[in-house]
Amino acid sequence: MDVLSFVEKALNVRAFNHKVLAGNITHVETPNYKEKEVDFKQALERQMAGLKNIEIQEKTESDGMGSVDGNTVNMEVQMVKMNENSMMYNALIQIISKKFSMMRYMISEGRR
Repeated sequence: MDVLSFVEKALNVRAFNHKVLAGNITHVETPNYKEKEVDFKQALERQMAGLKNIEIQEKTESDGMGSVDGNTVNMEVQMVKMNENSMMYNALIQIISKKFSMMRYMISEGRR
């Protein structure tokens, strides 16, 4: 598998994970809402195997103090996860940009 295909699949999983995290933040005050998360490694393996759907896991227990209303979303944890996901997404964008830059250089050097 080439780098571009791998990075494309990783970007798809990161983008999907961003939507899941944004959904968690949206429902931070919704009673009985259970935090949802994506196992990146498992999701990427499924993408590499040709499976298109990404499984979302529901977390039934909170990371810290439990909420009285049954909500398991911790806003601070979600913000950390979203920042981590954004940094990894940006790293993947840099990888693909470097790959295209190298390809452009090789093509332009061939004209000399």
